[in-house]
Amino acid sequence: MEGLRLMTGIVVRKINWDFDASVPFLWQPANPQFGLFCNAFTFIAVPFERYIVSAVRMAADRLNEDAGVAAEAEAFLKQEALHAAAHRKHMLALIQRYPGLEQCYVDSCAAYDALLEAQPVEFHLSYIANLEATFTPLFKVILDNRDSLFGGGDPRVASLMMWHFVEEIEHRSSGLILCNHVNPYPWSRTRHVRRTFSHVHAIADAIAEAFDEIVPFEERGASTRELLSGDFLTGELKHRIPLGRSRVRAPTIFGTVPTGDLARMLWRLALSQAPYHNPADQPLPDWADTWMREYERGTDMTTFAASHR
Repeated sequence: MEGLRLMTGIVVRKINWDFDASVPFLWQPANPQFGLFCNAFTFIAVPFERYIVSAVRMAADRLNEDAGVAAEAEAFLKQEALHAAAHRKHMLALIQRYPGLEQCYVDSCAAYDALLEAQPVEFHLSYIANLEATFTPLFKVILDNRDSLFGGGDPRVASLMMWHFVEEIEHRSSGLILCNHVNPYPWSRTRHVRRTFSHVHAIADAIAEAFDEIVPFEERGASTRELLSGDFLTGELKHRIPLGRSRVRAPTIFGTVPTGDLARMLWRLALSQAPYHNPADQPLPDWADTWMREYERGTDMTTFAASHR
């Protein structure tokens, strides 16, 4: 696709993340809904990153046809592998508190393994590109509203999430670059949008069910099922519009986010699935540059959220 630039300047940052059983499940008491979202994100991220590595390796022969694309794939995988390793530490800390949650990971990995066997590599790279395309508009809103979302939370978990969200924005074009190499027609990717998000939703729903069954309500602060329901991205905005105010208010992670930010995010999420979407054109959070500068200065990023929101 014209405008997609190879080798997007991805930096592979090895950070010494440390999580143990002292990390509470309710790590964000000021906003338990957002805390639940991030916990679910951890349990989705580890198997999804594992799936990315497997899918890109399946496509290696085709990606290696172009040296630039191969280099993009290598840098992309290195960053994603570090994301998986870091979130795995967080996940294992939560499993140490609640051993029953281990089945979430096992089941999610099995779901991705079954998908790998059932679909061709063209589908897998489309799936990755479709999901990765949503991250820039979603994480921009989160990082732009970091004070209200992360404020008062455990700095270890908050810093992990901020790091991951910044790096997803940094490699925002990588998934689409790889996808376009094996799917040269733009509509090839978009025809898999529904199947992509149905699969993601099924995994998220199973994780939500496990959270609600295994973790006592007072230790999570909200219903994960309600939070991650089909309209968890749109529920807050629906409540704010005149026709929605009479509805029963459901839990939402975006209660503190301005309406304009939410509306723009939803519009950009829709555009991210269009056939000629170009992640390089997306507006970015200014704070991502702040995070990167602090990393280059040698700041301890494992607790960065505590004093640099």
